[in-house]
Amino acid sequence: QVQLVESGGGLVQPGGSLRLSCVASGSIFRVNAMGWYRQGPEKQRELVATITSSNTTNYADSVKGRFTISRINAKNTVYLQMNSLKPEDTAVYYCHAKLLDRNYNALTAWGQGTLVTVSS
Repeated sequence: QVQLVESGGGLVQPGGSLRLSCVASGSIFRVNAMGWYRQGPEKQRELVATITSSNTTNYADSVKGRFTISRINAKNTVYLQMNSLKPEDTAVYYCHAKLLDRNYNALTAWGQGTLVTVSS
């Protein structure tokens, strides 16, 4: 079993900052990539940012220059530093991982989501 657990969501005013964390645990052999997706009210789930084990990053155009994704490979942990937050960033943020478990099964894992609300 593999589990992804997010933390760090909450209420913040426009222009403020939050840092999200996600830890992957369980029967993990190797995590190849991790990332963040989000789903706002009445919207489809969308990519926010991804990072590979070699630290190659990719960002949605809407968050470039404001969000930074990073990871600690040895701890199977990924972070999302969110600065200059806007009301349109309000969403449930989901952690995502592409990995091999200890039985060498290729898996795509999702966290339960953490709510970020940007409002004055």
